[in-house]
Amino acid sequence: MKNEQTAATTPALLSTGAQGLDDVLAGGLAASRLYLLEGVPGAGKTTVALQFLREGARQGEPVLYLTLSETIEELHAVAASHGWTLDGVQIRELLPPVTSLDPDEQHTLFHPSELELSETTLKILEDVERVEPLRVVFDSLSELRLLAGNSLRYRRQILALKQFFAGRQCTVLLLDDMTAVEHDLQVQSIAHGVIRLEQHNVDYGITRRRLIVTKYRGRAYRDGYHDYRIRRGGLQVFPRLIASEHTPPLAPTQITSDSAALDALLGGGLESGTSTLIVGAPGTGKSTLAAHFAAAVSKRGAHAAMFIFDEAVATLRTRCKGMGIDLGPAIDAGHLTVRQVDPAELSPGELVHAIRERVMEHQAKLVVIDSLNGYLNAMPDERFLVIQLHELLTFLGQQGVITILVGAHSGLIGTHMQAPVDASYLADSVVLLRYYELYGEVRQAISVVKKRAGGHERTIRRLQFSAQGIDIGEPLRDYRGVLSGTPEPVKPQPPQEELAGEA
Repeated sequence: MKNEQTAATTPALLSTGAQGLDDVLAGGLAASRLYLLEGVPGAGKTTVALQFLREGARQGEPVLYLTLSETIEELHAVAASHGWTLDGVQIRELLPPVTSLDPDEQHTLFHPSELELSETTLKILEDVERVEPLRVVFDSLSELRLLAGNSLRYRRQILALKQFFAGRQCTVLLLDDMTAVEHDLQVQSIAHGVIRLEQHNVDYGITRRRLIVTKYRGRAYRDGYHDYRIRRGGLQVFPRLIASEHTPPLAPTQITSDSAALDALLGGGLESGTSTLIVGAPGTGKSTLAAHFAAAVSKRGAHAAMFIFDEAVATLRTRCKGMGIDLGPAIDAGHLTVRQVDPAELSPGELVHAIRERVMEHQAKLVVIDSLNGYLNAMPDERFLVIQLHELLTFLGQQGVITILVGAHSGLIGTHMQAPVDASYLADSVVLLRYYELYGEVRQAISVVKKRAGGHERTIRRLQFSAQGIDIGEPLRDYRGVLSGTPEPVKPQPPQEELAGEA
């Protein structure tokens, strides 16, 4: 009986018309409540409001848009820019009449705010009584604040509107453009929930936009900031990835690379649900090695996805084909997706959303991020890169996805080479590629310095790329100092039996 009473008192959830925003709100907005949507001009408040009302109209609900700031023509223009029509959305324009500019119409006995606020309030009440809407958007509070004249009248007016709408089972969305000199918290304390849209103009690249739910009474929601973009078709929100929400039980499997020597170095191959960091100086073959694994996975009919920052897709395909790795058939068959990422045009949340989409909707078994240097440039603040990368790797691991990260060291040869992002402790395996000088030639070496999932070879092997593909030679046992870049020959060790006899 108690559960039935609780269900009866729990309000239904209304979709905002933006799937990502509904996800952030854990289902949508509770019906018959008053909400505040605030943000600076250009943040997308009108777009969200129209999506909210169009969703209600689509479900056959009476909806009403009350505007004190934009004309009906401007609202229709906004809708047309998204390819929408406002069929089913009733719009009430409450702008001051043109005659208000006439000096003869200026009031002298009463303060203008006293008459204008009363007239505006009366029009709002009449429209609501006439339409009986289930969803109402009020645009915007800045004009109502000016009509009120002082903070006390303004707060009383908001409280009166809240009580008026509450008795009519109406869900109200108040828009505030935050143009007041001092940002007050009066409406936030009254509202049932508060959503804030923010935009940040970076020194280079597109404007970064993000939203946060600062208040939602009686409901759990996704806390923190979530990136979003305004595109044709509406607001697209990219909810922050929370790895703990995705924990399906998976049996680990091992995937080979079709190279016996490389698989031997890795102890048989790469395990599902693990991450591998391929690190080395520029030109050592990190991207080629990652592409080799992606080609091997897609050749077996599984889906692989590569997100590349440092070169064009056409360049990658041409270069790999010249080394015996033809990515074309796998791409054409849909088994391999290669996406070029422009850090100046893509927010971190959108990048994570794209990776998540490849995994959840296309069942990708391998994901390549090439490179961490480009991923770092996509972050507005590098302090949060490792935190977000940890969350991403945890999510991919729980989905049984093999993740390959490519990291470039600064410099070419030497012992003091460093990467801009130290992700070695996050990765389950670390493959190190190095240059070394020998007999007047610059050569390459490969070694596995870490693997959590099992044993691996501890040798340092010669690495070479040719038109036939990757060639991994014998261990460099006759030299020491290979990793420093300047190896020296070592004296051959006597057989073990001779050492035992001397002892």
